[in-house]
Amino acid sequence: MFADIILPLNLPQILTYGVPHEMQELLQPGMRVEIALGKNKQYAGIVDRLHNDKPDAYQVKPIKSIIDEDPVVNEKQLQFWRWIGHYYMAAPGEVMQAALPAHLKLMGETRLEWTGDDHVTEAWSDEAYIAAEALQMRKELTISELRNIVSAKNFAAVLNELLEKEVVRINEALETAYRPRREKVVTMAAAYKEEKALMALFDQLSRAPKQLELLMAYTELSIKNGVVRQDDLLDRTKASATQVKALADKGIFIVEEKNVDRLLRESIKEAKEIVFTPAQELAYDELSQGLSEKNVALLHGVTGSGKTLLYIHKIKECLAAGKQAILLLPEIGLTTQLVTRLHAFFGNILGVYHSHFSNNERVEIWEKVRKGAYQVVAGPRSALWLPYKDIGLIIVDEEHDGSYKQKDPAPRFHARDAAIYLASLFDAKVILGSATPSVESLFNVQQRKYAYIALKDRYQGVKMPAIEIVNAKSLETVRMLGVKLLTPELQQAILEALQQRKQVILFQNRRGYAPFQLCTVCGWVPQCKNCAVSLTYHKSTDKMHCHYCGLKAAVMQSCPQCGSTKLISKSFGTERIEEEVQTIFPNARVARMDVDSMRGKHSMTELLDLLEKRKVDILVGTQMVVKGLDFPSVSLVGILSADSLLSYPDFRVNERAFQLMEQVSGRAGRVDGDGRVLIQAYNVQHPVLQWVKDHDVHSFYTQEIRYREHFAYPPFSRLIKITFKHPDEPKAIAAAAMLAEVLKAYPGIAVQGPGPAIVPRVRNYYLHEIWIKCQRDNKALDALKAFLKAEKQHILAKRGNTNVQVIFDVDPV
Repeated sequence: MFADIILPLNLPQILTYGVPHEMQELLQPGMRVEIALGKNKQYAGIVDRLHNDKPDAYQVKPIKSIIDEDPVVNEKQLQFWRWIGHYYMAAPGEVMQAALPAHLKLMGETRLEWTGDDHVTEAWSDEAYIAAEALQMRKELTISELRNIVSAKNFAAVLNELLEKEVVRINEALETAYRPRREKVVTMAAAYKEEKALMALFDQLSRAPKQLELLMAYTELSIKNGVVRQDDLLDRTKASATQVKALADKGIFIVEEKNVDRLLRESIKEAKEIVFTPAQELAYDELSQGLSEKNVALLHGVTGSGKTLLYIHKIKECLAAGKQAILLLPEIGLTTQLVTRLHAFFGNILGVYHSHFSNNERVEIWEKVRKGAYQVVAGPRSALWLPYKDIGLIIVDEEHDGSYKQKDPAPRFHARDAAIYLASLFDAKVILGSATPSVESLFNVQQRKYAYIALKDRYQGVKMPAIEIVNAKSLETVRMLGVKLLTPELQQAILEALQQRKQVILFQNRRGYAPFQLCTVCGWVPQCKNCAVSLTYHKSTDKMHCHYCGLKAAVMQSCPQCGSTKLISKSFGTERIEEEVQTIFPNARVARMDVDSMRGKHSMTELLDLLEKRKVDILVGTQMVVKGLDFPSVSLVGILSADSLLSYPDFRVNERAFQLMEQVSGRAGRVDGDGRVLIQAYNVQHPVLQWVKDHDVHSFYTQEIRYREHFAYPPFSRLIKITFKHPDEPKAIAAAAMLAEVLKAYPGIAVQGPGPAIVPRVRNYYLHEIWIKCQRDNKALDALKAFLKAEKQHILAKRGNTNVQVIFDVDPV
C-alpha cells in the first residue's frame, strides 16, 4: 500500500510514501503521519490518498509513524483543498499551511542529547562550558534553548565544539506545540448537591462570612458558567486560595487541576424571538422560494434593512434540519459586534474563528467543530478551513468586500467563490448578502444563475440618510484659520450633531498623519529604502513609516538632496484628521479606527464598547468603519476626500468607490432616519457621486456592465496576474520576458506586459507583472493554467533563475 502525503512545503506535487504492513489497517486519509524528507528532516504530513500505484521515478521511503487515532481533516476538506489548489494554482503544501492551525502542524525541533560523562571534565571555552553543564544536568536541550544560553556571536562555535568532542547526539523529533490549558477547578462535594443539604450548609457557615461569601459566589458562577475556575472564584470574592482550601479541608469543595476550555463564555439564559417587519417577511418568503429553485441567492438589502435577522432565521432552519451553518464576515471587527447578537440566539453552539485567537485557542475551536460542539461558526475567510461534517447553509455577508480575497501568501483564494464550491460538496445553500452587490454577482443574477431578493426599505421604514455633495474648494475660505481638512459645511454639520448629543463618523481611506512629505525647493519626497513607495509620517510614533515592509525612519528636518528646510506635508491621513477635529472641537471625545490603532487582540472590542456606551463623540477611521457597524446614535457621516477614492488606476475603481461611499453613508441615521452624509470632493460632477447621492445601484450597474463588456473585463473574461520577484531587477525582467514571448503564440488570450507593478519594489524585491485576459470557458482556463505551470518550471530550470519567484494570482481584485 502507498500513501500520497501533503507536506507543509511549497512543492509542486504530492510525494508518495510506503505504508508499512502493520499500519495498513489503521491508516486513513486525513490523518497526520511522520515522514522523513532528505537525509534527516522530519515532517508531519497529511495523508491525501491511499492506493497501490508504486511510483517509478523515485525510491519510496516508508512512513515512520501515525500521529493521530482519528483523521484531523475529513474527506470533504481534502476535496476542498484539492479544488483550491487547482483553481488558484497553489501547491498542495501552501493550501495545507493556510488551512491547518499552527499547532496541528508538528515541527521538527532539533534536540541535542547529552552522551558524555556524568561530569563535565573536558577543557572547554567559557560559553561551551556553560552549555555542556546545562546539557549534563538536563540531558537534552532544543536548539532554541541553546540559543538562549549562549551569545548569538558564539552560537555556531559552541555547537561545533559540542559536536567535535562527541558529547552530544542530534535528534530530529516531531513535537506537538499544542498544550491544553490546565487550571484549578472547584466543584461541590456530592453530599451538598441536594437543595436541603445546601441550605443547611448556608446556615452552618453564617458565622464565617468569608466562607459563606465563597459558597454564594460558587453557586452563582456554577449556574452562570457551568464550570467554576478557582481564579474566577477568588476574583469575585477577593478571597485567598487558603480560604478556598479551608472549605476543601472541610469536605465542602473539591479542588482539582483539570484541562479547561479556553473558549468558555457565559451561558445565555433566554432565547430571543425574531419578529419580522412586513418588508422582511416578504423578503424572507422570496428568499426561501429562491433557494428552493437555485443553490445561490443574492440578498440585496439596503444598509440598515435588517438582513441579519433574515440570516438568523435561516440559520435556525438549518440547525433544525440537523446541519451546520457558516456565517462569513469580511473583517474581524465586524465579527466582534455581530457575535454578541448571534450569541443571544445560539448560545454555546456558536463558534467564532479568526486570526486574533491564539494558536492554542484555534486548535480548540477546530476540535469543537470536528466533534460537532459548534453547529454555527462565524468568522472571516479562514472560517472556511474548519472540519465541518454536514454543512446546510453558508451566508457570505457584505459579499462585495475585497477583504474576502486572500492577497499573500498563497493560496490567493476568494472566500465568496470558495464558499460556493464548498457548499456544493455538501449540497448546501448559499446566501450572498450586500447593500452594494459586486458587479459579478449582479451579472450572475442577470444570467439566471443566482436567485435575487431585494430588501429596499430600512428596518421599520426608517428613511435613508440625506446625502450632500460639498465642493472641497470651500476649504480655501478657512485655510487662513489653520483649518485644512474640514469644509465650513462639514464643520457646521458636526457642531449641530454634537449639540443634539449625536455621534459622528469621519471617513478617510488613508492611515497615518501625512501620506508624504515634500521639499518645496527641489521636489524630493522621502522614499522607503526597501520599497518603491513614499514614507508616511505617523504622529503617534513621530516616525516615517513604510506601509509595505514596516520600516520606520526618523523624520527629516532638512532635504538630503538640496539641503533646504522647506519641507511640507502633502495630503492627510486619519491621524491628521483626528488632530484637526480635536483642535476645532476641543470638548468632543475623539477616537480613531484604523490598522495602527486596532493592533491589540481586544482593541476593536474595547472601542466598539466605548461607541456603544456613547463615550466617543467623533470616530475617525479608514474603511474599517465601513464594514457593517451598527450604532443607533450616529447621525452624521463625513467623507473627507471622495476624489482619492475615484482616481486609483484599476478597472474596478468606480465599483469600489461606489461601494465604499454607499456603505459608509449607511452608518448614519439607522434608527430614527435623521441621518446626513456630507461628501467633500473637487470633481463634484463625477457620475459615481450622483449615483451614491441617489442610492442608485441599478444605474451604477447598468453603466458599469456596459463599460466592462466593451473592454472585455470580468465578468466577461477571466484574469490571471503573474508576478516575477527577484532582488536583482534585470533577472525579474528577463524571466517575465521569457514567459511573455511564449504567450504571444498562445491562442485565445490577450496579454498585457511585462511591466513593473504599481509598487515596483517591496522589501528589496523588484516586481514585474504580466496580466492575461482569457475566456470564461473552464476547459480553456484549465489548459492555460497547465501551460503556465509547465512554463514556470521551464523558466526556473534555466541557469541563474533558481531564486526568481513566480506568483500566480487567479481572479485578482
